[in-house]
Amino acid sequence: MKILFCGESFPEARKQLATLLPDDEILAFPPDELCPHIAEADVVVPLVTKVDEAFIRKGTFGLIQQYGVGLETVDIEAATRNGVMVARVPSEESGNAASVAEHAILLMLMLSKRWNEIIRTRKPGLQTRWGSPTGQALLGKTVCIVGLGGIGRELARRLAGFKVRIVTVDDHPGRTVPGVEIARSFPLSGLREAVGEADYVVLCINYTPDRFHLFGVKEIAAMKKGAFLVNVARGGLLDPVALLAALRTGQVAGAGLDVFWDEPVDAKHPIFRENVIATPHIAGVTDVSYEGIARAFAENMRRYA
Repeated sequence: MKILFCGESFPEARKQLATLLPDDEILAFPPDELCPHIAEADVVVPLVTKVDEAFIRKGTFGLIQQYGVGLETVDIEAATRNGVMVARVPSEESGNAASVAEHAILLMLMLSKRWNEIIRTRKPGLQTRWGSPTGQALLGKTVCIVGLGGIGRELARRLAGFKVRIVTVDDHPGRTVPGVEIARSFPLSGLREAVGEADYVVLCINYTPDRFHLFGVKEIAAMKKGAFLVNVARGGLLDPVALLAALRTGQVAGAGLDVFWDEPVDAKHPIFRENVIATPHIAGVTDVSYEGIARAFAENMRRYA
């Protein structure tokens, strides 16, 4: 089969698949060069490329298989109309959720320890002030986890060891994390009330078109002043204009972002002059995650074949 990756990012993924699927041809092209190759594909891997009705009708492929979880760029209804199956790899089954949860904690700790200030003191010509700056411990703080899916549950399990108070917001009432004490649970409609209690708000919820800017002006205003905001889910969930304004006023003390409104994001965007820890969509890019996703992906290719 010919498997078409709609982008050249995540090159390690293709290397792993090549060893697992030696009889298949794995192709990868940037989005602006995809058109001539769609017709020859048996399987399409969207990554972050929009796969809509027009795209689907250019080919004869029968499967859209995401290399991971997110299907926000895929028109599933159009695929269904055209007899094309759509699949993804659940995050908890692949190790991706655990990897992203670890990264969320990394961002939380970097913000807590005032990493940007530490980096500035290490610039040439500046003398490091030993014993400064004073950081903030996670111990005893309240963390609001927005979305109790695979990533949210893995994050809750890891945060329990930091002895934080956990509150959750979820669109599946009654979902819990076995072995982890949840202080309060809110439905999605209670998002603004929930974030008002938190020292850290972490966005882990799945993105769907109706959740565009789920976290916007009103939600940020409802946060405790000086709290930290972390997004390891999808960029579309968070209004960057509202976040920038809140960072400038101190309503939000700092933000940890692994996902962005545009990817690749403009490095000159003014938000990066504020207290922002930014990573290039690598939360799930780990040895464990890649091995798990590649294995599940290859198994699905064999089933499809």
